[in-house]
Amino acid sequence: MKKNISDKREKITRYSLLATRYFLSCLLSLVSFLSYAQNTVGIIQNDSLSFNGYTLFAPASSMMTYLIDNCGNVVNTWESDYRPGEVAYLLENGNLLRACRLASGTFFGGGIGGRIEMHNWEGELVWSYNHYNDEYHQHHDLEYLPNGNILLIAWEYHSEAEAIEMGRNPTSVNESLWATQIIEIQPVGTDEVDIVWEWHLWDHLIQDYDPMKENYGVVADHPELLDINFTQSGGGGGPAGNSDWIHANSVDYNPDLDQIIISSRHLSEFWVIDHSTTIEEAAGHTGGNSGKGGDILYRWGNPRAYQRGTSSDQTLYRAHDVHWITEGLPDADKIMIFNNGQGRPGGSYSSIDVIELPVEPDGSYTLAPDEIYGPSELYWTYEADPVQSFYSSFISGAQRLPNGNTLICEGARGRFFEVDMEGNTHWTYVSPVVFGGPVSQGDTPNGQNSVFRTYRYAPDYEAFIGRDLTPGEPVELNPTDSDCQILVSTDDITVSSPFNIFPNPVTSYLNVINDDNDEIRIVVFDVAGRILEERRERDISFQMNFNQYQNGVYFIQIYSVKNDLLFTKKIIKM
Repeated sequence: MKKNISDKREKITRYSLLATRYFLSCLLSLVSFLSYAQNTVGIIQNDSLSFNGYTLFAPASSMMTYLIDNCGNVVNTWESDYRPGEVAYLLENGNLLRACRLASGTFFGGGIGGRIEMHNWEGELVWSYNHYNDEYHQHHDLEYLPNGNILLIAWEYHSEAEAIEMGRNPTSVNESLWATQIIEIQPVGTDEVDIVWEWHLWDHLIQDYDPMKENYGVVADHPELLDINFTQSGGGGGPAGNSDWIHANSVDYNPDLDQIIISSRHLSEFWVIDHSTTIEEAAGHTGGNSGKGGDILYRWGNPRAYQRGTSSDQTLYRAHDVHWITEGLPDADKIMIFNNGQGRPGGSYSSIDVIELPVEPDGSYTLAPDEIYGPSELYWTYEADPVQSFYSSFISGAQRLPNGNTLICEGARGRFFEVDMEGNTHWTYVSPVVFGGPVSQGDTPNGQNSVFRTYRYAPDYEAFIGRDLTPGEPVELNPTDSDCQILVSTDDITVSSPFNIFPNPVTSYLNVINDDNDEIRIVVFDVAGRILEERRERDISFQMNFNQYQNGVYFIQIYSVKNDLLFTKKIIKM
């Protein structure tokens, strides 16, 4: 009997030591608030509440695309023969989808692209397609669809005569007018496509300037159409600004609604359209799930564009990266916007805004006569303190992360930072890449390091399965020595897990399901290793009150004598 007791104690000691090693290894990487104030580029801050993953960015001045870890070390790179035009995505199969910049004799606005490339993980070009000529030119953004097709934005050329025939005020035309087209392409072979769907803004215009034209009408009575004469000052400047009247800069797709969202920088609003239409229906005003063809289903940001409301009702100011928050993430299906804030009343500053669309179960949007589209209030917003310390007048984007944080690309400054729901910053990185290549640590990019958008991918993202993710050197030259640590994943710190603990992150009560069928001892630690709570439970399921804890990182440790099990899990309180 004494021998059995001794064996049991030895097992307990062995499992306790094993758990302690896991706990301490995780704790060492979580305790430190890593700040590198001496750094001018690269990693500036990385703390325990940042979301561990890999960040993709394509510097505007470079032909390289970089994938870095949370310490700013390079995990993979891709090289093109072209600068970005503008977006880049890492697909689930490990391929890089990237828009490329091509010169044009007709189109010369900001965000110009023209070429789409796909490179495999090893960097080989596996497919490309040029979407440009004197009549159209891809720019800014792409959207990879669940069926493997790609949506793209393109300028569409219309002559001065064509614009006037559509009711454009002749004094507002400078040789040409560029409308917007959305094209869905299916990649074929190595350099071809099939165009399977298309939508043209030119088919959905109204005007109240010339009663002799067919599209003459009362603009306020037709918010489903775009007023060809609505403009805002300061849009681009010069001939390109006048021709590039819309300057669409982002496109996104919602598979549940089968709808597309498009943002217009120069009109400071976004539109939702129906993707379920045929090409013929998309050119008209009937058909599709909505029954409205290719007309605008919903719009938001600047009701003066459809002659309702006043300047006080304007909410967007030269916005970018309007998109649905992806299913499965906190605040899924709401709309996130990088509100650049150029010309904002009271001073220019940027914000990240989230709104909840007034969408009905059938995918329609209700608008009362003479009213403007809601909502009138933001669901969530991030502003810096002071607000003017965060400002990018052009490009830029934001991404909701699985832990509830938001990754922000302050594009004009090439600064990426991650904030939580309360606006606290937990990760900061400054792109060191300028024209000519990366600068040395200690140098400043002087505004030459702009980046259109960034994306953070989780360690378990499908693209990383079977890939070598060994980190290399930082992007910048002559990097400083760093003690930056990558957070240990919860999978790495779990010895055995017959327990289900949710939700995580937690806001109030934590649910614990005990499948061990034995009494357990449960302990809550903070990141300094202090025991905050200790209890014993026999129930199969019970709750723990996390309202008593401040927002931050905690650890739960569970031990079962019956099965010699020890379980350690990181919990985020928000």
